Amino acid sequence: MEQLVKLIPLFPLISFAIIALMNRRLSKPLAAVIACIGVLLSFIDSAVVFQSQLQSFHPVEVKVFDWIIAGDFNASFSFLVDPLSSIFLMVITGVGFLIHLFSVGYMKDDDGMRRFFAYLNLFIFFMLVLVLGNNFLVMFIGWEGVGFCSFMLIGFWYKDNKNNDAAKKAFVMNRIGDLGFLIAMCLIFFNFGSLNYSTLFSPGFLAESSVSTETLTLITFCLFVGAMGKSAQIPLYTWLPDAMAGPTPVSALIHAATMVTAGIYMVARTNVMFSLTPDTMTLVSIIGIATALLGAVIGLFQNDIKKVLAYSTVSQLGLMFVALGVGAYTAAVFHVVTHAFFKALLFLGSGSVIHAMGGEQDIRVMGGLKKKLPITYLTFLIGTLAISGIPPLAGFFSKDQILSEAFAHNKILFALGLLVSLMTAFYMFRLFFLTFHGSFRGTHDQEHHLHESPLNMTLPLIVLAVCAAFAGFVGFPHVIGQGLGLHNLFEAYLSPVLGVSSSHIEASVEWMLMGLTTVLIVMVILYARHLFVSKNYVPESDSHMKGSFKKLAYGKFYVDEFYNKVFTQPLDKVSLFLEKGIDIPVVDGMVRGIGKLTQGLASIARKIQTGNTGYYAIAFVFAILLLFIFFI
Repeated sequence: MEQLVKLIPLFPLISFAIIALMNRRLSKPLAAVIACIGVLLSFIDSAVVFQSQLQSFHPVEVKVFDWIIAGDFNASFSFLVDPLSSIFLMVITGVGFLIHLFSVGYMKDDDGMRRFFAYLNLFIFFMLVLVLGNNFLVMFIGWEGVGFCSFMLIGFWYKDNKNNDAAKKAFVMNRIGDLGFLIAMCLIFFNFGSLNYSTLFSPGFLAESSVSTETLTLITFCLFVGAMGKSAQIPLYTWLPDAMAGPTPVSALIHAATMVTAGIYMVARTNVMFSLTPDTMTLVSIIGIATALLGAVIGLFQNDIKKVLAYSTVSQLGLMFVALGVGAYTAAVFHVVTHAFFKALLFLGSGSVIHAMGGEQDIRVMGGLKKKLPITYLTFLIGTLAISGIPPLAGFFSKDQILSEAFAHNKILFALGLLVSLMTAFYMFRLFFLTFHGSFRGTHDQEHHLHESPLNMTLPLIVLAVCAAFAGFVGFPHVIGQGLGLHNLFEAYLSPVLGVSSSHIEASVEWMLMGLTTVLIVMVILYARHLFVSKNYVPESDSHMKGSFKKLAYGKFYVDEFYNKVFTQPLDKVSLFLEKGIDIPVVDGMVRGIGKLTQGLASIARKIQTGNTGYYAIAFVFAILLLFIFFI
């Protein structure tokens, strides 16, 4: 078993090394095959490990090598496989492989295809290290690694400066969050003397320690700041929509199953700490619901197919943090899993649409694609129904758990979460109807180019659609499970790590909540169909947009402009002052002055070296006389 665990991250790392070192000596198809095989082998390996966890539920620690040994401090590079990490391994490698397979067709004509697959494999490697690490230091390696790889992938088409700006924005905003993570690690070590999960999260260790609640609150707050950066929560969310600058498979990889879920995983992994700090938990739920609302409102008015999905991700991540904030860790992780399936499906489906439209991403010039792209249409419909929370698809079960937990904890959180769900259903079916129904609104050349994607692009869509349809059955709500004699398998599997939720509501109330939510969502979908299919309403162009709130939401509430005015421009001015006033005249002046002084001294000293042997003999005798006089 230990060897199998070591191989999980090793396969994609080897694939990366082969593609990166061989590069142009490999054909593009061969590079794609090597990349896909690396992730597929990792998935098979993860499945074997997952199966062993299903049978034993016993955590497995695997030491790879000793890393840092300094006095009493010992941090080994070690892996931990338990129910929580095994689920993330399956999602990362499974969805990652499907994205790799989709990329073979999507990127086949791109000159940088080899480089693209090398980055993808390195990204998968670091994400696996992140979830496998058995201490905070190993997690931080993966944490920084995925940040670096996301920078490379978002700016993959680097000849366009907009892509480079988006990549730098993601990198900088993630570094802000990472500073919080670093401070938290330092505080943990100074207060507890260890960074190992097995020590920190052993039964009773934190509760019985002498560390004050205020210190624990500070630690969990700093950890949450790190999660804000990776999982795009207010105020560090603005990088995520701009990450659309990368190729569509990158959007699927970052937004669905991997990078943005790192913050959720970290909070879930440290749930023992967070459960002891109610103030931080309250903050997590407030930030989560605020982010969910903001993302949903902005998503209502976006017309770029990928931007709608991006703000949908921001909103869904907010709901996951609401679950974390009320202590429903299992519900949050469950939504991570279901979201990975239907959001990867939706992003890859949008990639299929963009591929058919010749690169066009504006849904206002699409329409009528149902007949031309039947497989994409059907799978996209399943993904849209799933994210909207229509039973019995996966999104229904995971959203229902989050809303039920929110209702038991705080009725206002429930009401706002329900509002987010209704807005999600509206903007997703707005996107769906404008893209696939009605008449085609694009150019004649675009219409002529329309065609269904090849099998290597539609097959991942079909597999993800099946997962989005049926994955929810592993997490039946309690009221349904009791009626059918079924247990919540997902909760039972994760209970050794995340515990069992203590929030329970009466069966009649739970039935009422599910019924109310479903009826309202169906009504919203019918209204969207009436508006965008029956009435053929198409959103107006940017220049003709009416309504101050609509303009405000379409402009994403000008948060980027606010950050630019308040933070970026003042920092630019300070940097310019330091450059002109200190760096060039003082620092550079000192360096140049030392160089000129050395040159001056050298020009004087070189005159001593005349090449005249008589002069050298006289100098030698004179030096001996000086030494003799000195010693006398």
